[in-house]
Parts: sequence; structure tokens; C-alpha cells
Amino acid sequence: MKKRFSMLLAVITVCLLVNTLYAVTPKKVLKTGIWRATLELQGQQLPFNFDVVNDHTGGYDLYIMNAEERLLLDEVNIKGDSIDIVLHIFDANIKARIHGDSLSGVFIKNYEQNYSVPFTAVHGQTYRFQKVDLNNTSEPDYTGKYSVDFIHEADTSTAIGIFKQQGNHVTGTFLTPTGDYRYLEGSVSNGVLYLSTFDGNHAYLFTATRQQDDKLMGEFYSGQTWTEFWYAERNENASLPDPESLTYLKPGYSGISFSFPDVNGKKVTFPDARYKDKVVVLQIFGTWCPNCMDETTFMSGWYKTNKMRGVEIIGLAYERKNDFTYASGRVRKMIDKLKVPYNFVIAGTNDKDKASETLPMLNRVVAFPTTIIIGRDGKVRNIYTGFSGPGTGLYYDQYIERFNETINALLNEKIN
Repeated sequence: MKKRFSMLLAVITVCLLVNTLYAVTPKKVLKTGIWRATLELQGQQLPFNFDVVNDHTGGYDLYIMNAEERLLLDEVNIKGDSIDIVLHIFDANIKARIHGDSLSGVFIKNYEQNYSVPFTAVHGQTYRFQKVDLNNTSEPDYTGKYSVDFIHEADTSTAIGIFKQQGNHVTGTFLTPTGDYRYLEGSVSNGVLYLSTFDGNHAYLFTATRQQDDKLMGEFYSGQTWTEFWYAERNENASLPDPESLTYLKPGYSGISFSFPDVNGKKVTFPDARYKDKVVVLQIFGTWCPNCMDETTFMSGWYKTNKMRGVEIIGLAYERKNDFTYASGRVRKMIDKLKVPYNFVIAGTNDKDKASETLPMLNRVVAFPTTIIIGRDGKVRNIYTGFSGPGTGLYYDQYIERFNETINALLNEKIN
């Protein structure tokens, strides 16, 4: 009897200790509404906003906000006073402590060694760099189209800058020969232009001032280490190299051939009888690539509407690690998150030189994404390097128009 009583007493004691522990560290509440977050990059503060809402399970969803974009984060885990936010389709997280109206922690890229950036956020602050005043006429107006040069000792490149300003509030983007910088948002303060974006994987901060000759001079910060100077001149006729001329077939080739495993490990070969007499779109992409995310979103909707017309899309994934289990896992997650209805294969890693080796008929893989359109005769008809996403406005509309024009022409061709 004494032994049973002692055992019962021990169980009661353990239960009391557990209850006491949970009473001391209860699950914290994450306040809903707009938050202002900052990432500390190279001694600079990169701000962005996110919106917290209650989900249907009693938990939370977050929406990263960049200009018109609201990027859903639906994997938000809270344990005690800790929060772990999975950043969309990317292999990255924000891990922080909840302190009532504030958060403090780190932004981590899991696929990179020692990539940890300080993160803080404050609830109720709806501004980005400073409070928006749409009636502010005291600041210089940066609205316009600019030819841009990004200068770095290891890399010099050209771009087009597009900015729209109302009061002290500014939105815009940069288009480059290999893609765009997606949705940028910021403001003008004391004459200085500030723009930033955070998409869950890439963190970009731009600053600039207007010079006496009406040109712009500024700095660009990316991630933990990359910094470039940039110079811009207003130019409504600014242009970039033709994206349909940068990647091309080597002499002697007319088509594409490959054999790669799909996400289940089953070999997919092209050409193949299942694609006979069809227009085929090959999408060279990676789940780590925000421009690829934009293109995949477009392609998914387009394919659902047009798949019955005799077209197919195959995504060729080039991931961060040369590990099939890792790569296929990342692609599976992307398919699930973006509800992608077409098939993917694991083609290699994101190293452009190694990626080029997997498709030796191309001069080289210049950019992720790259889109290859193959006619019903099996011949390559169009190769488009990069992607102009929805953050580019008119350029995005023009891309869609050009894509549909190309596909329609190929579908209307007679097969000999």
C-alpha cells in the first residue's frame, strides 16, 4: 500500500511540475495587424512590413508586404515565447522571441553556412522608412525611367530603373538582362531616395541622391556582404539587350534533349512520344529564385487554361545542393505551395557553368529562369532569358503578350 501511495504521489508531483512549467512559459499571443520589421545588413537597416491575421485553425498567417505584393506565409509556429516562420517556398526561416508588441531574432538561410541576419519587428508601425505623406511636395520627385549602371569590382551590369512617386512615397523596380528586382517600396527623406524589398529569400536595400546634373548616384546592399554603387540617368528610351538573343542553340543543333529524374526519381526523357505533335515549354528554374517563383505563378495559371490546346510544360529544377532528396523535397514544397499543375525534373545545381553542362546544346545558361519554347515539329523556336515579373508593370504585360503570340503561332502551324 505504501509503495502504491508513493508512486501516486510521484505522479501527482510530476503533473504539478509540468503544470507549473507551462504556467511560467505559456504560449505567447502574436498580435494581429501590421508590423514593421527590419533586417540588419552590413550596418544598414532594411525595413519591410508584414500583416498578421488569424487563420482557420486558431493559428496565424503572415503576409509580407512589398508595394502591391502580399506574399502569404502560412507556416507560423509558436512555442512558448518563440516564433518560427517558414518563409514561403524558400529554405529559410525567421526565428524570434515574442515580447508583446515586438519581436527580436534572426533571419536564416538554411542552405548557406553561417547565414544569420538580425531581425526585429514592432507591432502597429505601418510605415516603411518613414511615415507616408502623399501630399508632401517638398521632396524631389524621382518618378521616371532611368538607364542604370551597377558598378562592382567583380561585376558591372546595366539595368533600367522605373520609379513612381506620390508625395514622399515611392514604388518601382529595376529590370536587368536576366530578370527584375521585383516589388520595391520606400520613400524620399531629406532628398534621399530609399527603396527596399524582402521576399523571404532576397533582401535588397537601395539608396540614392540626385546630383547637380539631375543624375542619380547611390548604393545597393544585398544580403550579408554584397554592395554595389549605382548610377542612373533619366532616359525614357532606356533599353536592355534582347532577352531572346542571349541564350541560343549552338551551331549544328535544332532541338533539346535530356534525361533527368522527376521528383519521384523516375526518369523523364525528352524528346518522348508523350510530347509528340505538342508545343512544349521548358522552364529552367530553381525554387530559391524569386523571379522563378513569379514565372511559375504565371505559368501555372496559363497552363490550367491552355493545356487542352496541345501544350505541355516541363520544369527543369536547378537547386542549391547536389542532393536528390534535398532538391526533390524543395520542388515538392514549391509545387504544393503554388499549386503547380505541370511536371518537374531535377536537372542539377544552380551553378550556371554546371547547369550549362547539363544542356550542352545551349551556348550557356545565362539566367534563372530561362524559357525554351519548342514547336510541334520538335525544333526550338524561342529562348527567352530571364523574366519580367508583375512588379515591372507594362513589361510584364508585354511579356505575356509575346508569350501568347509565340505559342499561338506554333499551335497554328501545320505539321508536315
